[in-house]
Amino acid sequence: MDNDSLQNFENICHENGLSITPQRVAIYKELIASSEHPSAAAIFNNVREYYKNISLDTVNRTLLKFQEIGLAKVVESSGNPKSFDPNLEPHHHFRCVKCGKIYDFKDEAYDALALPESIKGKFIILDKIVHLEGICDACREDR
Repeated sequence: MDNDSLQNFENICHENGLSITPQRVAIYKELIASSEHPSAAAIFNNVREYYKNISLDTVNRTLLKFQEIGLAKVVESSGNPKSFDPNLEPHHHFRCVKCGKIYDFKDEAYDALALPESIKGKFIILDKIVHLEGICDACREDR
């Protein structure tokens, strides 16, 4: 993790009254170092190599706290454990139903989707994220 990322992490933690512990730093480092959208279990397995006493529950609660304070996003998908995304830039997701891998993509047309009339005025919309599911190129080639 570069110094700017660490400083940003520390600033956001301080602004939200969250103490900076070595375990939280390690969890955040694992999250942002991942090229995937890791689950709490995946991050736990990596962090546990150098913090033997850390629990999966601690990692999961920490990641959910990171989401709450704006350091990560949860990638929702049906039937799978939550995945966490350190990419806070506007983007969308494609999930392969065969291998489970999640891919980021950007698309201005999806960004500009209008809200359906049936929900206008009923909710306060905070974000618009398109989530697509299908079969990725690698799995399609394995068929």
